[in-house]
Amino acid sequence: MGKNVLIIGASGDIGSAIASQLGEEGYTLLLHYHQNKTAIEEIQRRLPSDAILDTVQADLTSDKGIKNLLSQIYYPIDSIVFASGVAYYGIFQDTPDNIMDEIISIHVKAPFSIVKEILPEMIQKKSGNIILISSIWGEVGASHEVVYSAVKGAQISFVKALAKEVGPSGVSINAISPGFIDTKMNPLSDEEKGILVDDIPLNRAGSTQDVANAVSFLLSDKAGYIHGEILRVAGGWQ
Repeated sequence: MGKNVLIIGASGDIGSAIASQLGEEGYTLLLHYHQNKTAIEEIQRRLPSDAILDTVQADLTSDKGIKNLLSQIYYPIDSIVFASGVAYYGIFQDTPDNIMDEIISIHVKAPFSIVKEILPEMIQKKSGNIILISSIWGEVGASHEVVYSAVKGAQISFVKALAKEVGPSGVSINAISPGFIDTKMNPLSDEEKGILVDDIPLNRAGSTQDVANAVSFLLSDKAGYIHGEILRVAGGWQ
């Protein structure tokens, strides 16, 4: 408890829920956002003032933006949670190149670069925790979301591979694989949501709190022997 957690994408629906949960549990937070400063201000209003170390604005769709983020980290980081993400829905061959570049940068290049920068300090301390919010699509793939599925799959492979490197150094890395979470990234009609929920054994959409609870668990001592795993939070949906 009380350790410093860097949350990438803290202004999104899932990121905000994670920040609120961890802040209430006594962690101290460094919150990254791109454009939605209002969401960050809302988190600041909700949590005690000493729960937030700092906020960092950076656009992770480019190398310049990633370097800008890293240049603003002045505190030791004990844990990192990657909750940043964008989706694109459309036929793969019609996907614009700039959209592919942005999705790859946010979901793959940014986590790789940020972990690469912070990992040496974690290894030196023989302590650290890294969590990526991936997606069930990274495991099974989704038509019309090919690029998104591919980068989420890359995150999962990254977790499994890096876990084998850093485990002996006391650094833990895992991913959470949400199923259908009712957020703004899923702008479905009520009818479409109903059809989808019918396929979920728990008969409901997942909530951002469900994901936040999983992050809280993986950061806790109760998850001390969970390493290199992909924790599915999907209500039994396959």
